Amino acid sequence: MRKFESNVQYIKYMVNKELVKRLLSNTLSDSLESLQDISEKLIPGPKPMTRCCIYKERHIIQERAKLTMKPLEGDNVIKILPEACDECPIDRFVVTEACRGCLGHKCHENCPKDAIIIMNHRAYIDQNKCIECGRCKAVCPFNAISEVQRPCIRSCAINAISMDENRKARIDDEKCVSCGACVYNCPFGAIVDKSYVLDIMKLIKDSENNTKYKVYAVVAPAISSQFTDAKINQVIGGIEKIGFYHAVEAALGADVVAYHEGHEFAETIDERKWMTTSCCPAFVSYMRKNYPDMMSHVSGTVSPMVAIARIIKSTDPTAKVVFIGPCTAKKMEIKLEDIKDAVEYTMTFEELQAIFDAMDINLKEIPESVLDNASYYGRIFARSGGVTDAVTQIIKLEGIDKPFKPTKYDGLADCVKIIKVASMGKLPFNFIEGMACKGGCIGGAASLSHGPKDLGEVDKYGKLSKEENSLDAIRVFDLDSVNLERDYGKNE
Repeated sequence: MRKFESNVQYIKYMVNKELVKRLLSNTLSDSLESLQDISEKLIPGPKPMTRCCIYKERHIIQERAKLTMKPLEGDNVIKILPEACDECPIDRFVVTEACRGCLGHKCHENCPKDAIIIMNHRAYIDQNKCIECGRCKAVCPFNAISEVQRPCIRSCAINAISMDENRKARIDDEKCVSCGACVYNCPFGAIVDKSYVLDIMKLIKDSENNTKYKVYAVVAPAISSQFTDAKINQVIGGIEKIGFYHAVEAALGADVVAYHEGHEFAETIDERKWMTTSCCPAFVSYMRKNYPDMMSHVSGTVSPMVAIARIIKSTDPTAKVVFIGPCTAKKMEIKLEDIKDAVEYTMTFEELQAIFDAMDINLKEIPESVLDNASYYGRIFARSGGVTDAVTQIIKLEGIDKPFKPTKYDGLADCVKIIKVASMGKLPFNFIEGMACKGGCIGGAASLSHGPKDLGEVDKYGKLSKEENSLDAIRVFDLDSVNLERDYGKNE
């Protein structure tokens, strides 16, 4: 049994595993009786796992199951589960014992809502009036006002999360880039990403053993840091045992992207002055929503997922593609108008583990399968700096005679800072690698493991490659027949 990082991750896993098992045994139902049966099986009692009582836990399990069986409202794949959102500290600003009852009363004078009350020479905050603007904290000379931010709000670098009238978390879909940081950081599992595990299993089942059409799995290179108890070739074998016709490395698409982006840089940098990468969908979404007038600086090359998916479909007209990775933003990327032809569904590593266990697939006992041969550079796209290293090798191999001054930023907060610098015309670089997750894709919100060892696992995986460079890895592809360009205008 895998050890999970948190109870939140474990509960998500349990629900997905149980739903897949019921689907495979033809006993899946969204009836109230079935939902109750699922919740009672997962939370047998008499004591609750983590919350106040088993009845609340069971109700949340039922809501989680319903969200997987029925589509979420709206387009965003990140949603609030209101039933679970009620146990975080909700008073953001509180006056502490450090208050000296000073004569200045700057906290009171600067409060726009008259929420500061002075009683017995001490300040108090009327939480019914407080709008959490933070002015009182900023002006207090004694630092006597403490601030406790909700983990979801603190984790969102673009301020897409606030509180509604009931003081439950609310997501502004116009700002949200689906990076999943709030999903990972919410300690009560109240923020969820849409799961397509049932749709994927139905897609495989309806293929009739890949005779009606073939279902391909495109596997992100970050997988090398996830299932470390087995060999990577055994993990690929396990994925194919689920029922996929073949598992293909997204890293092959990364080799293609490195080649295409290197030449894009050479051909356009004189006019653009600077450009960014486009492989991280959350970063691209941030640019599109916040700096639409700067989208001309974003690489027009598709992501590795889209590149390899289109290559697969160009060689097999019957192909259906499922992407497997650590990224929640990929679930939004496949919906975009200009690339929605490439991938049918996406699945996270968390969901993949649930399927393995629902089907009793023990990776240690699985025969090794053939692994498509991406290069070292394609495989290190999984970590911060990998894209930069890959494009750098293309520029050298192709003899591109253009000054290449790259920089890399991981974590959306840092990406926001460098783009602000670029918007002011003060950028000392001409190539920005932007990754929304800390550490790059290996830090993806839906990773099974977020440990520091992941970086080394990716590099070790890259060194297993038999191809010396990206050019060698992609030499068998007819890239002229594959559309590798983005059309961002279609998504407006």
